[in-house]
Amino acid sequence: MAIDTESSTEPADRLRADMVARLREQGAIRSPEVAEAFAKVPRERFAPEAPSLAAAYSVNDVVITRRGADGRATSSVSAPWLQAVMLEAAGLTRGARVLEIGSGGYNAALIAEIVGPEGQVVTVDIDPFVTERATRFLAGTGYSHVKVVLGDAEHIRDGSYDAVLVTVGAWDCPWGHLPAPGGRMVVPLRFCGITRSITFVRDDDRFVGLDPTVCGFVPIQGAGAHHEQVAALAGGAVTLTLDGGPALDTAALDEALTAEPSELWTGIVARPDEPFDTLHLWLATHDDACTRRTPWWRPRRRPGLPQTSHPAGDGLDLGLSSGGKSP
Repeated sequence: MAIDTESSTEPADRLRADMVARLREQGAIRSPEVAEAFAKVPRERFAPEAPSLAAAYSVNDVVITRRGADGRATSSVSAPWLQAVMLEAAGLTRGARVLEIGSGGYNAALIAEIVGPEGQVVTVDIDPFVTERATRFLAGTGYSHVKVVLGDAEHIRDGSYDAVLVTVGAWDCPWGHLPAPGGRMVVPLRFCGITRSITFVRDDDRFVGLDPTVCGFVPIQGAGAHHEQVAALAGGAVTLTLDGGPALDTAALDEALTAEPSELWTGIVARPDEPFDTLHLWLATHDDACTRRTPWWRPRRRPGLPQTSHPAGDGLDLGLSSGGKSP
């Protein structure tokens, strides 16, 4: 169902204001610059696939804009709360030069509002359907100065961006050469089965990762694509997803799930509202079995470096060379 944007200006304005108020209440929006961008850019113009204006402006909901042959989403307009969190994390300023990897149009328009006409915004996507759509919507809403590029972001060579925002789920981070000195990268990295948006701040030839936020994005395509193992077990009652590793022995796993159960209690008590993502993050940075699968995570403390406020503890030190490839 397409939204009739021509006859719904007043309700859209009201919904936009309500969205900004909710994002402020949640703490997703913290700065006036980000608030003003969300208050101005018409989200519904970039999300005609939303079933209603209310759905387009739902703070916590994604709008799927394209699906693959298997029915899985390959492009979307991300939920406003996550877009706000990532824009705040990027620390955008007036006149900044910004690269967005993974296009759609709406987030690029938000960036353009924040950096102003003296800034520069480049948005890249591998899918011509997505770039054509983004170009059309940006031009129709007054943001034709945003540069839309069709291509595989894995091969971007030119750098010196004040901020790099990645809006697709990635398993690696080959963009370390792109931020200018003092610049930031905000990247949704998937490891140990969970995607976290992490803010990377350059420290000489390394990056320190701050504030990992659990989130979800459509997976990256092209040279950086990674194929997970997914197995339906116990007659479809259990779905197991692994980032990689050897082929699963589904027969043995089925037997383990359907055999007589045994219990071993750890004695650790978790509150009903306690998130488990901190445990996964701690394991990913401390446990040998996890670090063998993600060898570039090296937890350590260094004097003078910003440390994550995340309950997992230490700041995350990403061993990237100036060329941006993990060792």
